[in-house]
Amino acid sequence: MLAPAERVILISGANRGIGRAVAQALYEAGYALSLGGRDLASLKAMSADWDETRIHIARYDAQDWATHRAWTDAAVARFGRIDGLVNNAGMHSAITLREPDEAVLDAIWAVNCKGPLSLIHCALPHLEASGAGRIINIASMSGKRVRNDAVAYNMTKHAMVALTHAARRISWDKGVRATALCPSFVPTDMTAASNAMNRQDMTQPGDLAQLVATVLALPNNASIAELLVNCRLEDTL
Repeated sequence: MLAPAERVILISGANRGIGRAVAQALYEAGYALSLGGRDLASLKAMSADWDETRIHIARYDAQDWATHRAWTDAAVARFGRIDGLVNNAGMHSAITLREPDEAVLDAIWAVNCKGPLSLIHCALPHLEASGAGRIINIASMSGKRVRNDAVAYNMTKHAMVALTHAARRISWDKGVRATALCPSFVPTDMTAASNAMNRQDMTQPGDLAQLVATVLALPNNASIAELLVNCRLEDTL
């Protein structure tokens, strides 16, 4: 297993939900973290009591590609390296084929697909230089099957799984490994309006964070391409 000491992990959307739980777990494990998001005040507040020598905060806006390069450059300037990237920032939309909205479609593609792709592109040379670079894309079970009419969300999460496999292929020989983490229901802001099941029965963010920590620590010869996480039986998967 790879030791976390001196390894640097970037996490997008780290100020709430799954991203916040991942940041907490990785900080406690001993990683140095670069946290990216639009709400810098929230990121600073959540990490106020952490060791400042292991924390870096930067602006990340999925729809503003200039912030992607600026973030990765700033992280390297601060720590000298990037060993892992957790693409967590995302958005949900319930629009269907009966009511397509071009502005919503553009936004969800930008946040769930184009932003993560750009961030991987910016981080890739540094992940390759690490020799054991890791990319974890927080996708969804909605990227593995379609169980509702939310066409935009389902499309983008399928695309994120495909992006993960593209990332696995392009730098495998340089030690980069990529994983699509695909949870079902998680009690975050994104599922706040859902009445599909009790929130305490959903997969908890902290448990997903432990899976992220495990994947980051696996050696190059134990790569997980997709990690499907169920909180209830799905007989098709």
